[in-house]
Amino acid sequence: MTFSIVAYDPAEQAWGVAVASKFPCVGGLVNWAQSNVGAVATQAMPKVKFGPDGLALMAQGKTAQETLAILLKDDPNLNHRQIGLVDRYGNAVAHSGVECLNWAGHVTGEGFTCQGNILAGPQVVAAMADAYKSASGELADRLVAALLAGDAAGGDRRGKQGAGVLVRKVGGGYGGDTDLYLDCRIDDDPDPLPKLQKLVTTHHLFLGRPRPEDLTPITPAIAGEIQHWLRSQGYLQQETNGWDTISKEAFWTMVASENLEERWNPEGNTDMIDQIALNYLRERLGS
Repeated sequence: MTFSIVAYDPAEQAWGVAVASKFPCVGGLVNWAQSNVGAVATQAMPKVKFGPDGLALMAQGKTAQETLAILLKDDPNLNHRQIGLVDRYGNAVAHSGVECLNWAGHVTGEGFTCQGNILAGPQVVAAMADAYKSASGELADRLVAALLAGDAAGGDRRGKQGAGVLVRKVGGGYGGDTDLYLDCRIDDDPDPLPKLQKLVTTHHLFLGRPRPEDLTPITPAIAGEIQHWLRSQGYLQQETNGWDTISKEAFWTMVASENLEERWNPEGNTDMIDQIALNYLRERLGS
């Protein structure tokens, strides 16, 4: 009752899953991933335990193919199951049980697999694979692009309801102490995928980290701009001398209030600013 994509990005060192279905809260059931281990999508008549069990097997060093064989070996309902896996090396494999409701099947490529059941037809997973391979941006962006393409090709023939995308990578979580980079879900909506895409974009703004190429020096002109915001918003009442400690402390307070602390904080180079954060503040507070 679902279409999904499981993938590994070697450049990001990230593992992810994205899913859409005429089913509520589907992201919490189908999507499983762990950094330096792999990712799993379990669906159709899903055995949810295939998610954690599959990750545990791959964490022990089993390949995706070996893991799939073990999971299905003693499963009395294997003909009703659908599962996609990718391991820590990017080996991808899928199973579509012969009794999954039509149309059901999968397409596997380098580092990814797309699978679905009760779909409008094979064009759904084909469109997903093509979109994933041609899309740009982070892994999460490309996973969502695959879902959007599958939806445009007919998607789940029963309709739309839930969607989710999960990405894990070492140190990817908020504050850098977990691997949970992104877990965005739309649990119950008549058209969830555009909202999921917007949620991922919002995640990039508030939880993404600056890339070196996006950093720009806080020149006297930019410092004056920031100090104007600080005064207008009540964060700065004292006199300042250029981009001084008083200004930086006040800016940190405002940044934390605006939920931009992953993009600028006192532990980084406080004489630089992320252009993405700067653009957001200009749009929000005025140039």
